[in-house]
Amino acid sequence: MTFKVYIPARLASTRLPGKALLELGGQTMLERVHAKALQSGALEVVIATDDRRIADIARGFGATVCMTAVEHQSGTERIAEAVQIRAEADDTIIVNLQGDEPFMSAAVVRQVARALDTEPAPAIATVCEPIATVEEWRNPNVVKVVRDDAGRALYFSRAPVPFPREGDHEWQTGGPFRRHIGLYAYRVGFLKQFVRWPLATLEQLERLEQLRAMAHGATVVVPDALEACGMGIDTPEDLARARALLASARNP
Repeated sequence: MTFKVYIPARLASTRLPGKALLELGGQTMLERVHAKALQSGALEVVIATDDRRIADIARGFGATVCMTAVEHQSGTERIAEAVQIRAEADDTIIVNLQGDEPFMSAAVVRQVARALDTEPAPAIATVCEPIATVEEWRNPNVVKVVRDDAGRALYFSRAPVPFPREGDHEWQTGGPFRRHIGLYAYRVGFLKQFVRWPLATLEQLERLEQLRAMAHGATVVVPDALEACGMGIDTPEDLARARALLASARNP
């Protein structure tokens, strides 16, 4: 099995503007994500961006860059343009590693590619991990996934799901409560189809692009991650925690 990693990156982030180029432990966040992608064993790593500043800095640390349009609503749409610009074959496995996941495990990047290659005909493979606290479960910035017994997604939501009938005091660790990790694998042929579909109602309501695929009947497999995926960085508070984590690692 071979796969490629594409990293969508932009500066116009709503909750944390310019986050791709923010400093994190002496490197930009984007460079840290790129290094994780290289460690995964991918055949190629490509940064897809609409910003010349990102492109120039990425090329400066040796990355392959593909310039895309500004208008894309999601990382998947940006990658879909990039793979067509670069004439990737329809059966090529693409892993979408988002530019705000500097602590992502390289082993998990390989895992999603392998899941797409080996599971029974999924359109998308992604991963999840157990939710550690009831506060995390209630947090709308933490995307939750509900799965069937075969590990296929039934629904993704920002709401605390599944919800115990007797109330959230029934929440407990070790149950079916899973945090979705924003890491995806799909084939180029599916990407081309995905961007032709209109936005789905649930996608717009939850602001979760994977719900577009599910609204059109696509199968999404969601195994538990083989290793801890680390924190994504979406807010200034996340950035502060990440910087503190790296500082403590350097100064035990």
